[in-house]
Amino acid sequence: MSDATLSHSAEHAAEPHGHEQHHPFLQHHFEDMGQQHEASTLGMWFFVAQEILFFGGLFAAYFVYREMYHEAWKAGSHHQNWQIGAANTIVLIGSSLTMALAVWGAQGAKRKFTTLMLVLTLILGSIFVGVKGYEYAEHIHEGLFPGSHFTYTEATPALTRGVQMFMTFYFTMTGLHALHMVIGAGLLLYFIRRSWRGDFGPEYYSPIEIMGLYWHFVDIVWIFLFPLLYLV
Repeated sequence: MSDATLSHSAEHAAEPHGHEQHHPFLQHHFEDMGQQHEASTLGMWFFVAQEILFFGGLFAAYFVYREMYHEAWKAGSHHQNWQIGAANTIVLIGSSLTMALAVWGAQGAKRKFTTLMLVLTLILGSIFVGVKGYEYAEHIHEGLFPGSHFTYTEATPALTRGVQMFMTFYFTMTGLHALHMVIGAGLLLYFIRRSWRGDFGPEYYSPIEIMGLYWHFVDIVWIFLFPLLYLV
């Protein structure tokens, strides 16, 4: 075999097997964008699984104490404004829709549309958190924040203790949910910037898709919290 043939063979072997290897967002430890996408998605599902275990423990404790303080749970739920809770639920469902549309837009490299949907998701999420803040302020003003300043005196001491336990679960569960929303809002700001820059397209949309999985999970948690805390 001639030197020219060997040189041509070496150059051919050194060439990348596909254009995906040249993608600017392909991490060095992945063979191609498809493998990177699958690994990222799997990692997110593992994260969602541990979040399910985390919230699952809270829900289990909730049901145990609900059986112990059945009347107190009903009395405590009467202090929740179910109309506000229902409206906030609609807001959150709307944010899930805009998040899903953002994923669709990212897959089609629709830069302006994706950015708009992410901004709308952020606005709706911020409305939800703002409404929760208003509810918290009202409960604190009414003396329903658990602790030394808890002033529920509408019934017997035993019922008062039970209502305080209910409010402890209320603030803990909704507070952790709101914390996840705030974290999600921060992530949305980051992805809005990247979307406007035009980072996403048919070959690289996994960050938006993974963000969507996180946002939908947080929304689903609220779908359980609303009837358990507002509609007892």
